[in-house]
Amino acid sequence: MSYRFSTTSTATVLLLFAAFGGIAHAAPPNAPDVPGPAQSTHADAIAYAANHPDSVPPGMNPTDCVPSAEHPNPVILVHGTDASVYADWAALSPALASAGYCVYGLNYGASPDGTSFGYTDIRGSAAQLQDFADGVLSATGAEQVDLVGYSQGAAVTRYFTNRLGGADVVDKWIGIASPAYGGTAYGVSPAIQAVPSATRLVSSEFGPALVQLIEGSTFLQDLNAGGDTVPGVEYTSIATDVDEVIQPYTNALLRDPDARNIVVQDVCPQNNVAHFTFTYDPTTIALVLGALDPGAGIVPPCTPVPIGAGVLDVVIASNAPPPAG
Repeated sequence: MSYRFSTTSTATVLLLFAAFGGIAHAAPPNAPDVPGPAQSTHADAIAYAANHPDSVPPGMNPTDCVPSAEHPNPVILVHGTDASVYADWAALSPALASAGYCVYGLNYGASPDGTSFGYTDIRGSAAQLQDFADGVLSATGAEQVDLVGYSQGAAVTRYFTNRLGGADVVDKWIGIASPAYGGTAYGVSPAIQAVPSATRLVSSEFGPALVQLIEGSTFLQDLNAGGDTVPGVEYTSIATDVDEVIQPYTNALLRDPDARNIVVQDVCPQNNVAHFTFTYDPTTIALVLGALDPGAGIVPPCTPVPIGAGVLDVVIASNAPPPAG
């Protein structure tokens, strides 16, 4: 998948970096702030993002949101590989805002040419998230944040939480299609790992982060060493058993006993939501809302979703020619 983005308004970035004078220990994150419309499909969101590169979904990155007593923690949404906050979150962000949450998001890990995000080393991306979270806490006056990460974003949020001291400020961690133990891409990735030149080719074409998410990578071994959770944080991992990217799908599940794992098909057996459409699935959106507020009694809707539904549309939208100019 491929998107084109430019730098965004300075005002929001300055607000979010107020806590540390705008000086970050990693490349500063991109915090877009141009409101865009809500979307009901991932393909439509990708197409809109390609033509409106500084867009955020409704409700994201407000300059004046004060967390309520009901929802005291701002929610930070972290996108996946070769994506953006708009492309991945144009359904969940407005749902969270409508439910009364203060919602934030950043475009992290920019490629060298600036046309892609979720590209660079995940450790550096986690450091960007750390700085962004500090800015959100300063701007809102909150003491903690909740994190929702999709695909690579789940690894970025968990590295920040588990390895960069984020547990001090993170209350809830929620992963959607999390590459917790990586993927084998239907058996192809072991062959890639066995040939150094192939690994370098994947890294140069798709970014170092993608190589770090292959099952058995050094990065994942480091992230999961000593357990895949840390005390003080509530972990929820949401998976689909027909995931076309995380194979086997059980690699998306956390293995520590205090973590909560949800397989969508256990909630709605006829919902065969795909990896590429996961964040636009109504059942999944309700599961996220329920994980953020377990006492709300949210009952996820259950609608049949055929295997592979929407995947081709995402592939076509992701590979459309870039907009002229």
